[in-house]
Order: sequence, then C-alpha cells, then structure tokens
Amino acid sequence: MNTDGIAGTDRILDVVIVGAGLSGICAAWHLQAHRPRDEFVVLESRDAIGGTWDLFRYPGVRSDSDMPTLGYAFRPWLDRDSIAHGDRIRKYIEQTASEAAITEKIRFGHKLVRADWSNDSCTWSLTIESAAGRSRLTTRFLFLCTGYYDYDAGFTPELPDIENFEGPVIHPQHWPKDLDWNDAKVAVVGSGATAITLIPALAERAANVTMIQRTPTYVAEMPARDALARWCHRRFGPRPAHWLTRWKNILYTMFVFQMSRRFPKFMRRRLIGEVHKAVGSHIDVDRHFAPPYNPWDQRLCLAPDGDFFAAIRAGKADVATGSIRTFGARHVELDDGTTVDADILVTATGLALKVAGGAELFVDGRRVRAARRTTYKGAMLSGVPNLALTMGYTNASWTLKCELIAEWVIRLRDYMDRNEFAVVRPRTPESTSRARPFIDLNAGYIRRGDHLLPRQTDDKPWQVNQNYFLDLMAFRWSRINDPALEFLAVPDESTAMATSD
Repeated sequence: MNTDGIAGTDRILDVVIVGAGLSGICAAWHLQAHRPRDEFVVLESRDAIGGTWDLFRYPGVRSDSDMPTLGYAFRPWLDRDSIAHGDRIRKYIEQTASEAAITEKIRFGHKLVRADWSNDSCTWSLTIESAAGRSRLTTRFLFLCTGYYDYDAGFTPELPDIENFEGPVIHPQHWPKDLDWNDAKVAVVGSGATAITLIPALAERAANVTMIQRTPTYVAEMPARDALARWCHRRFGPRPAHWLTRWKNILYTMFVFQMSRRFPKFMRRRLIGEVHKAVGSHIDVDRHFAPPYNPWDQRLCLAPDGDFFAAIRAGKADVATGSIRTFGARHVELDDGTTVDADILVTATGLALKVAGGAELFVDGRRVRAARRTTYKGAMLSGVPNLALTMGYTNASWTLKCELIAEWVIRLRDYMDRNEFAVVRPRTPESTSRARPFIDLNAGYIRRGDHLLPRQTDDKPWQVNQNYFLDLMAFRWSRINDPALEFLAVPDESTAMATSD
C-alpha cells in the first residue's frame, strides 16, 4: 500500500498508531515484528520522536523510574546509569525507531483531531491536521499511544498578585533555551518529581534555589547507577544482565508499593528517617518532608544519589512550606509571613490532562466521551470498536504496561484474523454502580483531570491493575475470546450504539 500521500487516499490501513513516544514506538515495533503484513503508519503531532522526552527540556530532566524497566524488554538499556537524563532517553527511543525502520513510517506534524467509526464499513475515518491542511486516513484499527496529559500546556494554579512579580515566570513544560540563572535567586513553586529534578540542576549555577510547597512530598534517595546490574553485565553479558536487572527492579518496586499499602506507618517512618540521615540538622525534616498522607497515596519522588539532599546540605537549596499569600517585585510571601527572595519564578505545578491527545471520537456519528465509558483491562473503552489505548503504571515504569498492551493487541488481531472477525469491542458492563477513577492516585493533576478519564470498577475485566503480575495474567496468558468482548464478522444494524453520550 502506498501511504506517502495520505490526503484523499481511498486505501485502508490495517492499523494507525497515534503518538511516537515510548508507547507509540513500542506499539510499532511489536506490530512490525509480529504482524509484518500489516500496513500501518504512526501519526505524531510534533516534529520529533520521543514524546515526553522530546517535549521536556528543563535543566536536569531525567527519568523517575529505572531504565531497565522504563526501557523496552526487546532492546536492553546498556547505559551505565540506571536513572537517565532526558536526552539519553530520547536518543534511545530514536535509535530504537531507526534500527527497526519505524522512523520512515512516522508522519511528523500530523495531529489527529477527529476519529469516526462506521459500523457499515467497519473502519475508522481519521481527520488529520498538518501544515498542508486537513487530510483523511482510513484504518481498520486505531491504537492510541498518546498518554494522558496535554502537550500544549501544563497546569498553573491561580497565584495571588503574580502580576506584581517582575522577573521571568516559567513553566518547566516550556523551558526557554536562553534563560540565564547564573547567580540568580530562583523560587520553584511545587514539590513533585519535576521540582525535585530541577532544584539540584538549578543549584549548580544559581545563587540559591528555594522550593515553595503547600504540602510536603515523600522523597527517596536511589543510586543513579545500579551496582548489581553492572556486576551482572560483567559476569553474564548484556542481555542476561538486562533480564536479571529488569526482574529485580520489578520485584523491588512491587515490594515497596505493597509494603506502603499494607504497612504505611512503618514505611512512613522509614522514608522520613532516611531524609533525616540525608540532611541532618540543615533543615526541619518534620516540617518540610513529613506529608500528611501515606506513602504511595501519591507517587514517590526519587533523588538519584541524593542530589536533592546534597544541594540542601551545601546551602544551595532550601524549602519553604505553606500557602502563597502574595508576590512582590522580587519576592514571594507565604501565609505565615515567610519571605522568599526570587529573581526567577518556576511554576513546577503539574500537568493538565488530555485523553486521546485531544482528538474527538465518534461511533456512527455519536460522540464518545471517555469519562462515561468503562475501561476494559485499562486497554479499551466499553462500546468502542477496534480501538486500543495505552496508559502505563503510576506505581512502576510506564513502559512495562505499554508493552503488555502492545503484545495483547497483537494476540487480539491474530485471533480476529484466524476467525475472520472484522470488529471487536468491549460490551458495556452490567453494573457500573461501583465505578471509580481510572487512576487510583491522589495526585493533584489526577484529581483535576479525573472528569476526563474513563472509569473502572472492582470487577474483572473492568479493573485497572497497578500490578505487573496481575497484568501478565490479564494480557499475556488470559484467553482472547473473553465473554466481555463482542466479536463480529460482518456489519449489522444491531451493532449500532443505542445511546449517545
């Protein structure tokens, strides 16, 4: 099939993948490796591969998961650092795409704005925007690998009297290349992973960096280089070492999460105690590093080799806890009267959520609103045909789940081909009375965007697992012909959706 000029083509693609980040390249690799006859393209709204790792360019940007699990199982991460900087992750994704000849199948600068499913033709008609205008593509299967946050803008809360501040105000999602913070006083508003990453990097050149947080966050120290991984690499070679390290990290992450859920008081004491050891008397740990919630109610922040704590010990970084009362020309004042001097303000205040990259979905002309749908295994939406989506773990590496979903989509399409099915869609669950949020995490960005996300229930297969072993069962070893899935060989009027949402 010739897909070079997609505008006005009458040909039908087998699969269209949306997004060329970690998830999209993973999906493309599995599709190409296991279904080489499938004709597909990857739509990428930006002009580069990498997704998150191309978008975020703020100082010190790095993974907050270990690379043996954030990287792909099929392409071992061989870099010596287990916690890697963003540019190296981006190169890893780019090299994966290039080596597998996936890059040539990516349509850069092509943004999916609308997808229309037709029960008559059993296809998706996609409306795409690019520099050349609008065009259309038709595909039998749509694979959304867009994640769940807005690439166009991050979240910035209302900051009282921010107009009084005379210095630069910067959101990390749009970091200016020419910003000079040498010998400047920098205030970073926020205490999540971005802030914990930014502060030690800024502190290297700034006069002082102060993290202003409304609520403390759990911060844990982790070695940037995995000593066991390096030993395994020398002893057994790269691929066995990758496999051993990957499983060691999966098990360790699951252990920490389960301990946090089952013994929260113990884990709280352990985490806060480690901070006491890391900073000593340089800061009031009980005030600034003792959150009012349990570990893993929100995602833990990592400090590779304790770089964040080292900046505090060196007197280059500080923490101020409390709500912001007002801004002055060169300072921030908190409700308790604390004043933080600042020449530059960084609003590390989180993400804004967006489902399907903002594309509108329709089934036979009826709008599909994800928040009114129940997710099937976290990979499909109830009542929506021939569509899969990838959303990774919140308590482990994102890619672990994305790979399982990509493998499952291959199994699903193989099953459909063997049985000559044209359509698959999850049935609507009998009861959604116990429906709850798709992401079971009490983070601010999740609470703000929960109204956009699909629902889950406590009943399988409508439950979203945050457990790799349960997902191995659900995606790799469970049967495809699940009673919760409806398979159709030919279009039929009875398959039309009865209600609009």
